Amino acid sequence: MNITLNGDARAIPDGLSVEGLLAHLGIQSKKVAVERNLEIVPKSAFAATQVADGDRMEIVHFIGGG
Repeated sequence: MNITLNGDARAIPDGLSVEGLLAHLGIQSKKVAVERNLEIVPKSAFAATQVADGDRMEIVHFIGGG
């Protein structure tokens, strides 16, 4: 299936949840915020939220510093 990820078209396997998408991309879910179709996905809903064909996903990494 095809999604838009951070502004770029990307083909991903069918049937992924947000949690599965992050795992597929090699991203730790503890250090990111995810937006799906202009709505924030709560971390508690990552496993239950399915990614659908045509979704627009934004993944933002948190970076610490001082």
